[in-house]
Amino acid sequence: MIVTDSGLHIWQAPSPENPWNVAKAHLPEPMGYEDLRGMMAEAGVDRAILVPPSFAGGRSEYSIEAATKYPEQFAVMAALKLNKPDSREILERLLEQPQVLGVRLTFHHDYDESFIRDGTADWFWPVAAKANIAVMMNAPTVQKDVAKVAERYPTLRLIIDHIGRKKKMKDDKFGLGVADTLELARYPNVYVKLTNVPANSTQNYPYRNIHPVLKQVIEMFGPRRCFWGTDLSSMMRGSSCTYRQAVTMFTEEMDFLSKDDLEWVMGRGLAECLPWPVAPILASKKAA
Repeated sequence: MIVTDSGLHIWQAPSPENPWNVAKAHLPEPMGYEDLRGMMAEAGVDRAILVPPSFAGGRSEYSIEAATKYPEQFAVMAALKLNKPDSREILERLLEQPQVLGVRLTFHHDYDESFIRDGTADWFWPVAAKANIAVMMNAPTVQKDVAKVAERYPTLRLIIDHIGRKKKMKDDKFGLGVADTLELARYPNVYVKLTNVPANSTQNYPYRNIHPVLKQVIEMFGPRRCFWGTDLSSMMRGSSCTYRQAVTMFTEEMDFLSKDDLEWVMGRGLAECLPWPVAPILASKKAA
């Protein structure tokens, strides 16, 4: 089983070339990719998708640098600001990078939530479908709009971050927080990332009170369309869960997942969806 984190952030301190407000960062100190590699080794995580954080300017260069240096371990879902005049040209340049497997969009800020319904994003969907790329999106309040895109572009792979959960809906409200996302299970081109799951429970590890909802999500979408992950820096900020526990919560504590289910959820499904072949990491594990 190749364990792949479906989405986390790395970032550098602000610079004159990329100024940003450090108060918005998930953690007090930047998370570099060398530090991340050590954390992954301790947790038993083989690979990770790097998502450039919007709080650090939404620039993809540092993530691409990491994936260029360690292509067997990292790949990138590049950030794209849909409302910029040169967005189409930026997208074309990003997709020329072999480390970039697709795009990650945000529809959860005050300034971009409307982009999916006010026409701002209209140019993007046919371009992405033609380019045959996957699209990750943080979209906790616009699932009905996502459904329209999924129906209009049935070959476009849409991946919903964090199960599309609503903020502050945890414990017994967690089910309500993902109810709108469950409506998207009817579309075979919609997938979900099971990221930052511990944040949805106030209990201690292994957070059993939310397992029934996770079971429902996996049953409705199927294990091939559910991708384990952590959103690591956010998880570290918002819960006491360790990186290793985020892995074992699924691999050791969810008895409703078969061995085959786990293989799909923990990495195979994502590898086939993006696609991101596992051959290089398999070779390196055999060599080790």
